[in-house]
Amino acid sequence: MKINGVQKEYSEGLTVSEMLIKEGFQKERVAVELNEEIVPKDDYETIVLRAADVVEVVSFMGGGSK
Repeated sequence: MKINGVQKEYSEGLTVSEMLIKEGFQKERVAVELNEEIVPKDDYETIVLRAADVVEVVSFMGGGSK
C-alpha cells in the first residue's frame, strides 16, 4: 500500500488504526483519506487495508495567531 506517497509493505488485514500506530501517528490528531475518500474516525478500528490502497494521513498542528 502507499502511505503519504511512500510504498509500504504491510501485511493485508491491517486496520486503519493499526496502520496509524505502526506509522507513529496519534489517531486523535489526524485525518485519514483512503483511496480519495475521508475515513470517519469511528471506522478506524474496522476498515481493513489492502495492498493496492492509497492512504493519505494529515496531522493537525497546534498553535495559532497571537
